Amino acid sequence: MPAELTDILGDLVSVNHRLTRVAARAARGTESPAVWRTLSVLLSTGPIRLGDLADLSRVSQPTMTKLVGNLADRGWIKRQSDPADARVSRTVITPAGEAALVAWRTELAAALLPYFADLPASDVDTLERAVAILRDRVAATEQLDAPQHLGAPKRTVATGQVAR
Repeated sequence: MPAELTDILGDLVSVNHRLTRVAARAARGTESPAVWRTLSVLLSTGPIRLGDLADLSRVSQPTMTKLVGNLADRGWIKRQSDPADARVSRTVITPAGEAALVAWRTELAAALLPYFADLPASDVDTLERAVAILRDRVAATEQLDAPQHLGAPKRTVATGQVAR
């Protein structure tokens, strides 16, 4: 891989983290980022075991257990039995959880709009193309890295559409 691409990808990750923080601060969000990350993972994976959810969300299993309990109490997720093993449960996002996630993303976008409203159309087109490239690459990577027992079709995080 060319060093230039390595540098660009490193900058992309760094800027993405900074942009997320700017957006959350501008939207005056009070929820933990772990809430939105967990709901995003559930939206993209479909039903998933708690350990896999913790792994994908990059938190410990005890932390995820507490987070899942809080989100279930809010009605944003639910647990369902695993059809392959009745002793195991899987976590799934509910319509209320999807609505909360969509509302949060809309709020973030609206909070960022003043920072980007003056972009020329060509830069907006570039951002749109970059998002499409990243969405495709991330979806392909998630498909390769998915635990074999998940089984559910993946949905794209941004649109909720089933990824093929």
